[in-house]
Amino acid sequence: MTSHHAATLDRARLARLMERETTRFAEMHPRSGELFARARGPLLDGVPMNWMVKWAGPHPVFVERAEGARFLDVDGNAYADFCLGDTGAMAGHSPAPTVEAVRRQVARGITTMLPTEDAIAVGQELQRRFGLRYWQFTLTATDANRFALRLARMLTGRPKILVHDECYHGSVDESLAALDPDGTVRPRHGNIGPQVDPAVTTKVVEFNDVDALERALTPGDVAAVLIEPALTNVGIILPDPGYHDAVREITRRTGTILIIDETHTISAGPGGMTAAYGLRPDMLTIGKSIGGGIPVGTYGMSEEIGARVSSSIPVEDADVGGIGGTLAGYALSLAAVRATLTEVLTPEAYTRTIPLAQRWEAGVRDAIGRRSVPWYVTRLGCRAEYHFLPEPARTGREHAASNDVELERFLHLHALNRGILLTPFHNMALMSPATVEADVDLHTAAFEEAIEDLFGQD
Repeated sequence: MTSHHAATLDRARLARLMERETTRFAEMHPRSGELFARARGPLLDGVPMNWMVKWAGPHPVFVERAEGARFLDVDGNAYADFCLGDTGAMAGHSPAPTVEAVRRQVARGITTMLPTEDAIAVGQELQRRFGLRYWQFTLTATDANRFALRLARMLTGRPKILVHDECYHGSVDESLAALDPDGTVRPRHGNIGPQVDPAVTTKVVEFNDVDALERALTPGDVAAVLIEPALTNVGIILPDPGYHDAVREITRRTGTILIIDETHTISAGPGGMTAAYGLRPDMLTIGKSIGGGIPVGTYGMSEEIGARVSSSIPVEDADVGGIGGTLAGYALSLAAVRATLTEVLTPEAYTRTIPLAQRWEAGVRDAIGRRSVPWYVTRLGCRAEYHFLPEPARTGREHAASNDVELERFLHLHALNRGILLTPFHNMALMSPATVEADVDLHTAAFEEAIEDLFGQD
Protein backbone atom coordinates (compact mmCIF):
# COMPACT_ATOMS: atom_id res chain seq x y z
CA MET A 1 0.00 0.00 0.00
CA THR A 2 1.32 3.40 -0.97
CA SER A 3 -0.09 6.91 -0.86
CA HIS A 4 0.68 10.44 -2.04
CA HIS A 5 2.14 10.97 1.43
CA ALA A 6 4.55 8.05 1.43
CA ALA A 7 6.89 7.92 4.39
CA THR A 8 10.44 9.10 3.80
CA LEU A 9 13.58 7.81 5.45
CA ASP A 10 15.55 10.15 7.73
CA ARG A 11 19.22 9.15 7.34
CA ALA A 12 20.30 10.85 10.56
CA ARG A 13 17.62 8.94 12.41
CA LEU A 14 18.75 5.71 10.78
CA ALA A 15 22.33 6.36 11.92
CA ARG A 16 21.21 6.92 15.52
CA LEU A 17 19.14 3.75 15.47
CA MET A 18 22.03 1.77 14.03
CA GLU A 19 24.31 3.00 16.81
CA ARG A 20 21.72 1.93 19.38
CA GLU A 21 21.36 -1.54 17.88
CA THR A 22 25.14 -2.02 17.58
CA THR A 23 25.52 -1.28 21.29
CA ARG A 24 22.72 -3.71 22.10
CA PHE A 25 24.33 -6.38 19.95
CA ALA A 26 27.66 -6.03 21.77
CA GLU A 27 25.93 -6.32 25.14
CA MET A 28 24.05 -9.46 24.06
CA HIS A 29 27.00 -11.24 22.40
CA PRO A 30 30.15 -10.98 24.55
CA ARG A 31 31.14 -14.62 24.03
CA SER A 32 30.69 -14.37 20.24
CA GLY A 33 32.89 -11.29 20.39
CA GLU A 34 35.59 -13.19 22.25
CA LEU A 35 35.48 -16.07 19.78
CA PHE A 36 35.66 -13.67 16.86
CA ALA A 37 38.77 -12.07 18.34
CA ARG A 38 40.34 -15.53 18.67
CA ALA A 39 39.28 -16.47 15.15
CA ARG A 40 41.19 -13.56 13.67
CA GLY A 41 44.37 -15.48 14.53
CA PRO A 42 43.99 -18.56 12.27
CA LEU A 43 41.09 -17.49 10.02
CA LEU A 44 41.25 -14.79 7.35
CA ASP A 45 39.15 -11.87 8.62
CA GLY A 46 38.06 -14.10 11.51
CA VAL A 47 35.62 -16.27 9.51
CA PRO A 48 35.80 -19.70 7.84
CA MET A 49 34.32 -18.35 4.58
CA ASN A 50 34.72 -14.82 3.24
CA TRP A 51 31.03 -13.98 2.81
CA MET A 52 30.49 -14.43 6.57
CA VAL A 53 31.93 -10.94 7.07
CA LYS A 54 28.70 -9.49 5.63
CA TRP A 55 26.48 -10.41 8.58
CA ALA A 56 24.94 -7.38 10.27
CA GLY A 57 26.74 -6.30 13.43
CA PRO A 58 30.40 -5.86 14.30
CA HIS A 59 31.04 -9.60 14.10
CA PRO A 60 29.15 -12.79 13.32
CA VAL A 61 27.08 -14.65 15.90
CA PHE A 62 28.75 -17.95 16.82
CA VAL A 63 26.30 -20.86 16.96
CA GLU A 64 26.15 -23.39 19.78
CA ARG A 65 23.53 -25.70 18.29
CA ALA A 66 20.65 -25.68 15.84
CA GLU A 67 17.51 -27.81 15.66
CA GLY A 68 14.37 -27.50 13.59
CA ALA A 69 13.70 -23.85 12.80
CA ARG A 70 15.61 -22.45 15.77
CA PHE A 71 19.20 -22.12 16.96
CA LEU A 72 21.07 -21.12 20.11
CA ASP A 73 24.21 -18.99 20.08
CA VAL A 74 27.20 -19.30 22.40
CA ASP A 75 25.83 -16.50 24.60
CA GLY A 76 22.58 -18.40 25.20
CA ASN A 77 20.44 -16.27 22.89
CA ALA A 78 17.72 -18.20 21.04
CA TYR A 79 16.63 -17.35 17.49
CA ALA A 80 13.83 -18.11 15.07
CA ASP A 81 15.77 -18.96 11.91
CA PHE A 82 14.30 -17.70 8.65
CA CYS A 83 17.64 -17.90 6.86
CA LEU A 84 17.91 -21.68 7.16
CA GLY A 85 21.38 -21.79 5.68
CA ASP A 86 20.18 -19.77 2.67
CA THR A 87 18.08 -22.82 1.66
CA GLY A 88 20.69 -25.40 2.72
CA ALA A 89 18.61 -26.11 5.84
CA MET A 90 15.22 -25.66 4.18
CA ALA A 91 14.22 -29.03 5.68
CA GLY A 92 14.99 -27.59 9.11
CA HIS A 93 18.17 -28.08 11.09
CA SER A 94 19.00 -31.76 11.61
CA PRO A 95 15.61 -33.24 10.63
CA ALA A 96 15.20 -36.57 12.41
CA PRO A 97 14.73 -38.80 9.31
CA THR A 98 17.83 -37.33 7.63
CA VAL A 99 19.89 -37.62 10.81
CA GLU A 100 18.90 -41.26 11.21
CA ALA A 101 19.64 -42.08 7.57
CA VAL A 102 23.04 -40.40 7.85
CA ARG A 103 23.79 -42.22 11.11
CA ARG A 104 23.01 -45.58 9.50
CA GLN A 105 25.07 -44.83 6.40
CA VAL A 106 28.08 -43.51 8.32
CA ALA A 107 28.21 -46.83 10.17
CA ARG A 108 28.01 -48.76 6.89
CA GLY A 109 30.48 -46.71 4.85
CA ILE A 110 30.63 -43.08 3.75
CA THR A 111 32.01 -43.45 0.23
CA THR A 112 33.21 -46.26 -2.03
CA MET A 113 33.07 -44.84 -5.58
CA LEU A 114 30.34 -47.44 -6.19
CA PRO A 115 26.56 -46.99 -6.34
CA THR A 116 24.05 -47.77 -3.62
CA GLU A 117 20.37 -48.62 -3.85
CA ASP A 118 19.56 -45.18 -2.46
CA ALA A 119 20.68 -43.67 -5.77
CA ILE A 120 17.90 -45.51 -7.60
CA ALA A 121 15.25 -44.37 -5.13
CA VAL A 122 16.44 -40.76 -5.33
CA GLY A 123 16.49 -40.82 -9.13
CA GLN A 124 12.92 -42.13 -9.19
CA GLU A 125 11.76 -39.44 -6.77
CA LEU A 126 13.41 -36.72 -8.86
CA GLN A 127 11.77 -38.14 -12.00
CA ARG A 128 8.39 -37.94 -10.27
CA ARG A 129 8.87 -34.39 -9.04
CA PHE A 130 10.47 -32.72 -12.05
CA GLY A 131 9.50 -34.94 -15.00
CA LEU A 132 13.02 -35.42 -16.41
CA ARG A 133 14.19 -38.93 -17.26
CA TYR A 134 17.87 -39.17 -16.28
CA TRP A 135 19.78 -37.90 -13.23
CA GLN A 136 23.38 -37.51 -12.11
CA PHE A 137 24.78 -36.34 -8.78
CA THR A 138 27.36 -33.82 -7.60
CA LEU A 139 28.41 -32.20 -4.33
CA THR A 140 26.97 -28.74 -5.06
CA ALA A 141 24.55 -27.00 -7.36
CA THR A 142 27.52 -25.06 -8.70
CA ASP A 143 29.02 -28.32 -9.93
CA ALA A 144 25.67 -29.40 -11.34
CA ASN A 145 25.49 -26.17 -13.33
CA ARG A 146 29.11 -26.40 -14.48
CA PHE A 147 28.65 -29.97 -15.70
CA ALA A 148 25.35 -29.21 -17.42
CA LEU A 149 26.97 -26.33 -19.30
CA ARG A 150 29.89 -28.51 -20.39
CA LEU A 151 27.49 -31.14 -21.70
CA ALA A 152 25.43 -28.52 -23.53
CA ARG A 153 28.52 -27.18 -25.30
CA MET A 154 29.57 -30.70 -26.21
CA LEU A 155 26.15 -31.56 -27.66
CA THR A 156 25.63 -28.36 -29.62
CA GLY A 157 29.19 -27.51 -30.62
CA ARG A 158 28.43 -23.93 -29.66
CA PRO A 159 30.75 -21.80 -27.48
CA LYS A 160 28.48 -19.48 -25.51
CA ILE A 161 25.89 -19.62 -22.76
CA LEU A 162 23.21 -17.11 -21.80
CA VAL A 163 22.11 -15.97 -18.34
CA HIS A 164 19.88 -13.27 -16.90
CA ASP A 165 21.30 -10.05 -15.48
CA GLU A 166 21.65 -10.28 -11.66
CA CYS A 167 21.19 -14.06 -11.76
CA TYR A 168 22.61 -16.48 -9.22
CA HIS A 169 24.09 -19.85 -10.20
CA GLY A 170 26.65 -20.32 -7.45
CA SER A 171 30.27 -19.77 -8.43
CA VAL A 172 29.91 -20.80 -12.09
CA ASP A 173 32.44 -18.62 -13.92
CA GLU A 174 30.28 -18.02 -16.96
CA SER A 175 27.39 -16.75 -14.83
CA LEU A 176 29.40 -14.08 -12.97
CA ALA A 177 28.63 -11.62 -15.74
CA ALA A 178 26.54 -8.47 -15.89
CA LEU A 179 24.84 -6.33 -18.49
CA ASP A 180 25.93 -2.73 -18.94
CA PRO A 181 23.23 -0.19 -19.85
CA ASP A 182 24.77 0.02 -23.34
CA GLY A 183 24.17 -3.72 -23.82
CA THR A 184 27.76 -4.92 -23.43
CA VAL A 185 28.69 -7.81 -21.15
CA ARG A 186 31.23 -7.23 -18.37
CA PRO A 187 32.39 -9.04 -15.23
CA ARG A 188 29.81 -8.81 -12.50
CA HIS A 189 30.67 -6.41 -9.66
CA GLY A 190 32.74 -8.38 -7.16
CA ASN A 191 33.77 -11.05 -9.69
CA ILE A 192 37.18 -11.98 -8.28
CA GLY A 193 39.89 -12.90 -10.77
CA PRO A 194 37.76 -13.90 -13.77
CA GLN A 195 39.56 -16.48 -15.91
CA VAL A 196 38.58 -14.67 -19.10
CA ASP A 197 36.47 -11.67 -20.03
CA PRO A 198 32.90 -13.00 -19.53
CA ALA A 199 31.93 -11.46 -22.87
CA VAL A 200 33.95 -14.27 -24.47
CA THR A 201 31.79 -16.98 -22.89
CA THR A 202 28.48 -15.39 -21.99
CA LYS A 203 25.54 -13.39 -23.26
CA VAL A 204 23.39 -11.58 -20.72
CA VAL A 205 19.80 -10.37 -21.08
CA GLU A 206 17.35 -8.80 -18.66
CA PHE A 207 14.78 -11.04 -17.00
CA ASN A 208 11.35 -10.81 -18.65
CA ASP A 209 12.82 -9.29 -21.86
CA VAL A 210 11.61 -11.62 -24.63
CA ASP A 211 12.87 -9.43 -27.47
CA ALA A 212 16.40 -9.33 -26.05
CA LEU A 213 16.39 -13.11 -25.66
CA GLU A 214 15.29 -13.52 -29.27
CA ARG A 215 18.09 -11.25 -30.50
CA ALA A 216 20.71 -13.03 -28.39
CA LEU A 217 19.79 -16.54 -29.55
CA THR A 218 19.16 -15.82 -33.23
CA PRO A 219 22.87 -15.99 -34.28
CA GLY A 220 22.94 -19.66 -33.22
CA ASP A 221 26.12 -19.47 -31.12
CA VAL A 222 24.55 -20.12 -27.70
CA ALA A 223 24.74 -23.68 -26.40
CA ALA A 224 22.48 -23.23 -23.38
CA VAL A 225 20.24 -20.79 -21.58
CA LEU A 226 20.83 -21.23 -17.84
CA ILE A 227 18.07 -19.56 -15.84
CA GLU A 228 16.43 -19.33 -12.47
CA PRO A 229 12.70 -19.51 -13.24
CA ALA A 230 12.36 -16.54 -10.88
CA LEU A 231 15.26 -14.35 -9.85
CA THR A 232 15.96 -14.83 -6.16
CA ASN A 233 19.38 -13.67 -5.03
CA VAL A 234 18.96 -10.05 -6.11
CA GLY A 235 15.47 -10.17 -4.62
CA ILE A 236 12.45 -12.23 -5.64
CA ILE A 237 11.45 -11.19 -9.18
CA LEU A 238 8.65 -13.24 -10.67
CA PRO A 239 8.24 -13.98 -14.39
CA ASP A 240 5.75 -12.05 -16.45
CA PRO A 241 2.77 -14.10 -17.66
CA GLY A 242 3.89 -16.00 -20.77
CA TYR A 243 7.59 -15.34 -20.26
CA HIS A 244 8.54 -18.97 -19.76
CA ASP A 245 6.44 -20.06 -22.73
CA ALA A 246 8.40 -17.60 -24.84
CA VAL A 247 11.73 -18.82 -23.44
CA ARG A 248 10.83 -22.41 -24.28
CA GLU A 249 9.65 -21.57 -27.80
CA ILE A 250 12.72 -19.49 -28.68
CA THR A 251 15.22 -22.00 -27.27
CA ARG A 252 13.60 -24.86 -29.17
CA ARG A 253 13.46 -22.91 -32.40
CA THR A 254 17.13 -21.90 -32.16
CA GLY A 255 18.37 -25.34 -31.05
CA THR A 256 19.45 -23.99 -27.65
CA ILE A 257 19.41 -26.25 -24.59
CA LEU A 258 17.26 -24.89 -21.75
CA ILE A 259 18.64 -25.48 -18.24
CA ILE A 260 16.51 -24.46 -15.26
CA ASP A 261 18.24 -23.95 -11.91
CA GLU A 262 15.75 -24.72 -9.11
CA THR A 263 18.22 -24.36 -6.24
CA HIS A 264 16.29 -21.50 -4.64
CA THR A 265 12.94 -21.79 -6.42
CA ILE A 266 12.26 -25.23 -4.91
CA SER A 267 10.36 -23.03 -2.44
CA ALA A 268 7.51 -22.93 -4.98
CA GLY A 269 6.53 -26.53 -4.25
CA PRO A 270 7.85 -30.10 -4.14
CA GLY A 271 8.71 -29.92 -7.85
CA GLY A 272 9.82 -26.30 -7.75
CA MET A 273 8.58 -23.87 -10.35
CA THR A 274 9.09 -26.54 -13.01
CA ALA A 275 6.10 -28.45 -11.66
CA ALA A 276 4.14 -25.48 -10.31
CA TYR A 277 4.35 -23.55 -13.61
CA GLY A 278 4.36 -26.54 -15.97
CA LEU A 279 7.82 -25.75 -17.34
CA ARG A 280 9.59 -28.08 -19.80
CA PRO A 281 13.37 -27.76 -19.48
CA ASP A 282 15.89 -29.92 -21.31
CA MET A 283 18.01 -30.05 -18.16
CA LEU A 284 17.46 -29.08 -14.52
CA THR A 285 19.83 -28.42 -11.65
CA ILE A 286 19.31 -28.23 -7.90
CA GLY A 287 21.34 -28.50 -4.70
CA LYS A 288 21.42 -27.29 -1.08
CA SER A 289 17.93 -28.19 0.12
CA ILE A 290 17.60 -31.78 -1.03
CA GLY A 291 20.27 -33.21 1.30
CA GLY A 292 18.91 -31.80 4.54
CA GLY A 293 22.27 -30.15 5.24
CA ILE A 294 24.56 -32.80 3.72
CA PRO A 295 26.39 -31.38 0.65
CA VAL A 296 24.81 -32.59 -2.58
CA GLY A 297 23.67 -31.40 -5.97
CA THR A 298 22.03 -33.04 -8.94
CA TYR A 299 21.31 -32.42 -12.60
CA GLY A 300 18.57 -34.03 -14.63
CA MET A 301 18.05 -34.30 -18.35
CA SER A 302 15.32 -35.24 -20.76
CA GLU A 303 15.35 -38.65 -22.41
CA GLU A 304 16.61 -37.12 -25.65
CA ILE A 305 19.45 -35.18 -24.00
CA GLY A 306 20.39 -38.18 -21.89
CA ALA A 307 20.63 -40.46 -24.91
CA ARG A 308 22.82 -37.95 -26.74
CA VAL A 309 25.11 -37.54 -23.74
CA SER A 310 25.43 -41.28 -23.21
CA SER A 311 26.34 -41.91 -26.85
CA SER A 312 28.82 -39.00 -26.98
CA ILE A 313 31.22 -39.89 -24.14
CA PRO A 314 33.43 -42.97 -24.65
CA VAL A 315 33.77 -45.11 -21.52
CA GLU A 316 37.54 -44.61 -21.45
CA ASP A 317 37.01 -40.82 -21.24
CA ALA A 318 34.36 -40.92 -18.51
CA ASP A 319 36.79 -39.92 -15.75
CA VAL A 320 38.82 -37.22 -17.49
CA GLY A 321 36.29 -34.96 -19.19
CA GLY A 322 35.93 -32.32 -16.48
CA ILE A 323 32.66 -33.80 -15.21
CA GLY A 324 32.46 -35.58 -11.90
CA GLY A 325 34.49 -35.77 -8.72
CA THR A 326 35.59 -38.52 -6.37
CA LEU A 327 32.78 -37.83 -3.91
CA ALA A 328 30.07 -37.07 -6.49
CA GLY A 329 27.15 -39.43 -5.96
CA TYR A 330 28.72 -40.82 -2.80
CA ALA A 331 26.75 -43.04 -0.45
CA LEU A 332 26.27 -40.61 2.43
CA SER A 333 24.78 -37.83 0.31
CA LEU A 334 22.35 -40.15 -1.45
CA ALA A 335 21.17 -41.60 1.86
CA ALA A 336 20.52 -38.06 3.09
CA VAL A 337 18.65 -37.03 -0.07
CA ARG A 338 16.44 -40.11 0.00
CA ALA A 339 15.36 -39.44 3.58
CA THR A 340 14.96 -35.68 3.09
CA LEU A 341 12.82 -35.88 -0.04
CA THR A 342 10.65 -38.82 1.00
CA GLU A 343 10.19 -38.01 4.70
CA VAL A 344 10.81 -34.29 5.28
CA LEU A 345 10.39 -32.03 2.20
CA THR A 346 7.28 -33.92 1.15
CA PRO A 347 4.29 -32.52 -0.71
CA GLU A 348 2.46 -32.53 2.63
CA ALA A 349 5.18 -30.35 4.18
CA TYR A 350 4.45 -27.60 1.65
CA THR A 351 0.81 -27.50 2.76
CA ARG A 352 2.20 -26.16 6.05
CA THR A 353 5.12 -24.05 4.91
CA ILE A 354 3.38 -22.10 2.15
CA PRO A 355 0.58 -20.82 4.44
CA LEU A 356 3.25 -19.79 6.96
CA ALA A 357 4.94 -17.71 4.24
CA GLN A 358 1.57 -16.18 3.40
CA ARG A 359 1.19 -15.24 7.07
CA TRP A 360 4.69 -13.69 7.08
CA GLU A 361 3.88 -11.78 3.88
CA ALA A 362 0.61 -10.44 5.31
CA GLY A 363 2.31 -9.26 8.50
CA VAL A 364 4.95 -7.33 6.58
CA ARG A 365 2.41 -5.86 4.15
CA ASP A 366 0.19 -4.63 6.97
CA ALA A 367 3.14 -3.02 8.78
CA ILE A 368 4.38 -1.07 5.76
CA GLY A 369 0.82 -0.15 4.82
CA ARG A 370 0.01 1.39 8.19
CA ARG A 371 2.91 3.83 7.86
CA SER A 372 2.62 4.26 4.08
CA VAL A 373 6.17 3.05 3.64
CA PRO A 374 6.94 2.82 -0.12
CA TRP A 375 8.06 -0.80 -0.04
CA TYR A 376 6.42 -3.99 -1.25
CA VAL A 377 6.56 -7.62 -0.23
CA THR A 378 6.51 -10.63 -2.56
CA ARG A 379 6.36 -14.37 -2.10
CA LEU A 380 7.35 -17.53 -3.98
CA GLY A 381 5.79 -20.53 -2.28
CA CYS A 382 7.33 -20.80 1.19
CA ARG A 383 9.84 -17.98 0.57
CA ALA A 384 8.97 -14.30 1.01
CA GLU A 385 10.83 -11.01 0.95
CA TYR A 386 10.29 -7.29 1.33
CA HIS A 387 11.85 -4.77 -1.06
CA PHE A 388 12.75 -1.08 -0.90
CA LEU A 389 10.59 -0.24 -3.92
CA PRO A 390 6.97 0.91 -4.18
CA GLU A 391 6.11 -1.57 -6.95
CA PRO A 392 7.45 -4.98 -8.00
CA ALA A 393 10.56 -4.92 -10.16
CA ARG A 394 10.53 -6.78 -13.47
CA THR A 395 14.29 -6.95 -14.02
CA GLY A 396 17.41 -7.49 -11.96
CA ARG A 397 18.69 -4.02 -12.84
CA GLU A 398 15.54 -2.37 -11.50
CA HIS A 399 15.85 -4.21 -8.25
CA ALA A 400 19.61 -3.76 -7.87
CA ALA A 401 19.12 0.01 -8.21
CA SER A 402 17.01 -0.04 -5.03
CA ASN A 403 19.75 -1.60 -2.88
CA ASP A 404 20.25 0.27 0.39
CA VAL A 405 23.10 -1.28 2.35
CA GLU A 406 22.72 0.91 5.45
CA LEU A 407 18.99 0.33 5.72
CA GLU A 408 19.32 -3.38 5.10
CA ARG A 409 22.02 -3.78 7.75
CA PHE A 410 19.89 -1.94 10.29
CA LEU A 411 16.84 -4.10 9.65
CA HIS A 412 18.88 -7.29 9.89
CA LEU A 413 20.60 -6.19 13.08
CA HIS A 414 17.33 -5.00 14.58
CA ALA A 415 15.79 -8.41 13.89
CA LEU A 416 18.86 -10.29 15.17
CA ASN A 417 18.73 -8.38 18.45
CA ARG A 418 15.14 -9.57 18.85
CA GLY A 419 15.84 -13.23 18.20
CA ILE A 420 15.24 -13.41 14.44
CA LEU A 421 17.68 -14.40 11.70
CA LEU A 422 16.92 -13.31 8.14
CA THR A 423 18.85 -14.37 5.05
CA PRO A 424 21.87 -12.07 4.70
CA PHE A 425 22.43 -9.84 1.66
CA HIS A 426 18.70 -9.29 1.19
CA ASN A 427 15.46 -9.27 3.19
CA MET A 428 14.28 -12.81 2.69
CA ALA A 429 12.59 -15.36 4.92
CA LEU A 430 12.21 -19.07 4.26
CA MET A 431 9.84 -21.44 6.06
CA SER A 432 10.84 -24.98 7.02
CA PRO A 433 8.59 -27.86 8.07
CA ALA A 434 9.66 -27.07 11.64
CA THR A 435 8.65 -23.39 11.47
CA VAL A 436 5.56 -22.48 13.52
CA GLU A 437 3.13 -19.57 13.57
CA ALA A 438 4.76 -18.20 16.74
CA ASP A 439 8.04 -17.78 14.79
CA VAL A 440 6.24 -15.82 12.08
CA ASP A 441 4.41 -13.66 14.62
CA LEU A 442 7.70 -12.94 16.41
CA HIS A 443 9.04 -11.54 13.14
CA THR A 444 5.87 -9.54 12.49
CA ALA A 445 6.10 -7.88 15.90
CA ALA A 446 9.81 -7.08 15.45
CA PHE A 447 9.25 -5.75 11.93
CA GLU A 448 6.41 -3.53 13.13
CA GLU A 449 8.73 -2.18 15.83
CA ALA A 450 11.45 -1.48 13.24
CA ILE A 451 8.99 0.39 11.02
CA GLU A 452 7.87 2.49 13.98
CA ASP A 453 11.49 3.20 14.90
CA LEU A 454 12.25 4.34 11.36
CA PHE A 455 9.05 6.12 10.32
CA GLY A 456 6.99 6.74 13.47
CA GLN A 457 6.69 9.94 15.46
CA ASP A 458 9.56 10.83 17.80
